[in-house]
Amino acid sequence: MNDLENLLNLDGEIFPMDNGYWVKFEAKVVQKSKAIPHGVKYSLTLHDKNNQRVIGYDNAHSFKSKKRYGAKKETYDHIHKQVDIVSYEFESASQLIEDFWKSAEYYMENNG
Repeated sequence: MNDLENLLNLDGEIFPMDNGYWVKFEAKVVQKSKAIPHGVKYSLTLHDKNNQRVIGYDNAHSFKSKKRYGAKKETYDHIHKQVDIVSYEFESASQLIEDFWKSAEYYMENNG
């Protein structure tokens, strides 16, 4: 099974954590496009005890980087943090899952 299949197999899964947080995965194959060159629409989210999304990796909509300098790249892959949205460079489905879990674990350790 390749890493994209692993991500697609997580579609619809919800993982409750012992600390009251919970994680939800959504992933579906879509037609490849300029906006979604890897052909998968995804949303990986961490929610707190009050069911508020505190971290989300997704490509559900475009957003424009707010960087003052450098190229203003319009992208779909991005990360929602509590107070900010930052671009995310999608490399592979397995890297996405790994990056998401690292962010979720860091958040829970520092805000739990």
